[in-house]
Amino acid sequence: MSSRADEPAAGSHPAAARSAPHGVRGARNGRHGGLLPAALVSPAIILLLLFTVAPAIYAVFLSFRRLQVGRGLLGGGKPTEVWTGFSNYTAALTDGEFWASLGRMLLIGAFGVPMTVVLATVFALCLDAKRARLTGFARLAIFLPYAVPGVVASLLWGFLYLPATSPIGGGTFDYFGSRGIFFSVANVAVWGVVGFNMVILYTTVRSLPRELFEAAELDGASEFQIAVRVKLPLMAPAVAMVALFSVIGALQLFNEPTTLKPLANAISSTWVPLMRAYTDAFVDNSIYEGAATSFLLIVMTVAATVVVSAIGRRIGRAR
Repeated sequence: MSSRADEPAAGSHPAAARSAPHGVRGARNGRHGGLLPAALVSPAIILLLLFTVAPAIYAVFLSFRRLQVGRGLLGGGKPTEVWTGFSNYTAALTDGEFWASLGRMLLIGAFGVPMTVVLATVFALCLDAKRARLTGFARLAIFLPYAVPGVVASLLWGFLYLPATSPIGGGTFDYFGSRGIFFSVANVAVWGVVGFNMVILYTTVRSLPRELFEAAELDGASEFQIAVRVKLPLMAPAVAMVALFSVIGALQLFNEPTTLKPLANAISSTWVPLMRAYTDAFVDNSIYEGAATSFLLIVMTVAATVVVSAIGRRIGRAR
């Protein structure tokens, strides 16, 4: 008869001995699991810091400086960079052409932003309709313009606008006139981004509970009533996000007018604020004023983002 002293201790039981390494391995896996997402995200963060954040900080630094020509024996001298305070911002804000370019940009945005939101919403609701057919082909056809680079799209539309080659009424409507150019630029911008916004809204409407639509249909609601009274209110947060993207895109308008400029005399080198900043920095070699103009646009973009986000949140609470 063996005594209790001969029995293995609880801490030395084989099962307990096996459980300890598993716990240690689990802790190690937990630590490695936390490092893996950071390792995967770190290249994007590093590139963002190097090519977006660092240049932006340097541009803000340059916006407070300017070149001053030194005084030499014969009146010449090597130009040196000196601190100038807010003089570059004052020059930009007191320049009438800056406000004129801002007005042209806002005019295009006043047409392009609502048109983008409305078309993307209508396309998403139509594709989700019960009687919709060939939805796969339609989604691809609507999204495909977004895959075309903005410069290429502007060139294609530019040749469509030319009176000699236009199949869309180039002889009766002046697409490059002082008034028609606003429609021409806005049309290219809207055509290129509607597909992306449609995908966002279509994904949103497809994620909504279908029971709501079936209940509305049993109550006698038509397809149009279901779309307007049931789907659209539930899509309000996504619509607000699409509107925010469109406003930011309008404030960053550059590719379309720059590409159409060789074809249209109505587009100047400072036609929109970003074109003005580019001209100041790389054509007139006034990189300091260009940096100030760019930072003013950043401030306007942030302000517009805050305003549109607040309106979207208010709409969401009212819903």
